[in-house]
Amino acid sequence: MKLFITALIGSFLLYQTASANPDTAQLVPRTWNGQKYGCKCYFGDQCWPDSRTWNALNTTVDGNLAVYVPPEAACHTFFNGTLGTISTYDQAKCDTVTANYSSEKWITDQDMLLLWRYWTNSTCLPTTESSSPCTLGYYGVYLLKATKIAHIKAGVDFARRNNIRLVVRNSGHDFVGRSTGWGALVINTHSFQDIKFVDKWDAPGGYSGGAVTIAAGVQGRPLLRQAVAQKPPVTVVTGECPTVGVAGGYVQGGGHGPLTTQLGFAADNALSFDVITADGEYVTANAKENPDLFWALKGGGPAAFAVVVSATFKTFPEMRSAGATLYINSTHVTNETLYWEGVRIFHSHANSFVDAGLYVYFTITPLTLRVRPWVAFNQTAAGLDAILAPFKADLTAAGIPFENTPAKEYTTFFDLYIDLFEDESGGTPMLTSGWMFSRQDIAANNDGIITAFKKAISPREDLVNKGYMVGHLWNAGYGVPVPNSATNPRFRDAANLILYNLPVPTNATLEQKADIEDLLANTLDRTMRATGPKGCAYINEADPLQENWQDHFWGPDVYPKLLETRKKWDPHGVFYAISTPGTEDWEVIEYGTRLCKKL
Repeated sequence: MKLFITALIGSFLLYQTASANPDTAQLVPRTWNGQKYGCKCYFGDQCWPDSRTWNALNTTVDGNLAVYVPPEAACHTFFNGTLGTISTYDQAKCDTVTANYSSEKWITDQDMLLLWRYWTNSTCLPTTESSSPCTLGYYGVYLLKATKIAHIKAGVDFARRNNIRLVVRNSGHDFVGRSTGWGALVINTHSFQDIKFVDKWDAPGGYSGGAVTIAAGVQGRPLLRQAVAQKPPVTVVTGECPTVGVAGGYVQGGGHGPLTTQLGFAADNALSFDVITADGEYVTANAKENPDLFWALKGGGPAAFAVVVSATFKTFPEMRSAGATLYINSTHVTNETLYWEGVRIFHSHANSFVDAGLYVYFTITPLTLRVRPWVAFNQTAAGLDAILAPFKADLTAAGIPFENTPAKEYTTFFDLYIDLFEDESGGTPMLTSGWMFSRQDIAANNDGIITAFKKAISPREDLVNKGYMVGHLWNAGYGVPVPNSATNPRFRDAANLILYNLPVPTNATLEQKADIEDLLANTLDRTMRATGPKGCAYINEADPLQENWQDHFWGPDVYPKLLETRKKWDPHGVFYAISTPGTEDWEVIEYGTRLCKKL
């Protein structure tokens, strides 16, 4: 649900003050826990723009500015927003929200929702008790639903000149809350949906093959659908999840997916970006124009250097592909020791799988190993069966029953993608982290890694069998041994990027949240690092609160250059995303609300 500002003047009691208009506004002094800070400007501060100033912005962006009201508010009699209280109950809309609340596609099509609700503070939820409270939580106050490049520029300029926290969102597929922020102005780029394919890329950089230019809001599945429809059909590196916005935080974090073993990261295949900088300038970044910015946008951190308007990527000929699945669960084995032996055997073959050019997506839950699918791009079903035969023989020799069928061959990778990959679900508050295990670590310490997996599933006595793991077997160095992107060089010896999730109670107290965050960072993260010392972390799918994130995300050879680039292109901190280059002195204080810089 959203309401335009022009319709809200009579409903909300807007705080009237003079607005700040210097090109770069001053930070607001604040003290928290004895530390002095300079903060972004928030509602209630003297610097907060008055209603006339917000309405002027609304005029500039053609009426596309709104005071944000979460769609869940339709289930509540009132929405108690930052700017006032309004009546919101609408049973029909509430029914729609409730029916779709875990739908990945529905969530990413909303204006400001996140797939992972922990970072919204879950203060307005679908309910049958309409009298229950509904507040904004950690969502932004204002939504700018951009439909033109000029709208993005206007939003960036407004945030810079008024010292407003700025957030950029294209799909909300975000594990760590970078797509929202308390009290922020949020620019939504989801409406930018243009896709253009060319047979020959005529631009600097030495590449002359096929390419596709996509706008900021384009997601993976529709991009692949249009790619396979080309004559001849082509493909593009996208995420395994169909709703990930390819040109946004995905490529800016690196961008892995089912074709990464064969074709590298999305960042390795980026050819050019058109962006709005922190100064509000529309610039192109490629191998010739602004090459430092171009390099940084290729894996240097989401929402850290500029707002991407469009991006151009290499395309590749579509190929026949083979896929396979395998399941070990409680219908096959109820003995926990035997089950974990099956997981150990599976993971011991990780290196052989990626060395054969495969990608593998799997999940680990209590007494369930679900491998769906193995992806063999440009390989036959017979070839995939031959690769998997030693692994299956090891399971059989260990007396571990499993369920599988012979590998299936597909005319194109897209056919495999549609048949074997599944949509994810969202809505449940949880915390996520992850670690990449290198080929060297798996070869040297596979048993220790499995012990760490057991810890992630049952991290302590009160959380036995409450953990959940998602694994991705790929090697970004198989097809691209030397990176041309700002990704961590350790990924070129990767074998498994494992994610581990911990549930958080929907109405968790601050103490409960702090407890789970501490467990994740200081127990599970440290356990994974200790068992895989040659690994690293993937910024889009890891705990942003972990220690020494600069090294884990980028490493000592990459991070200093990224920091230098950030200081050049955004010296005043117009952009902010947690644990990205240049944010060392920035902190969200006062219980997840104000974004401030340590003084």
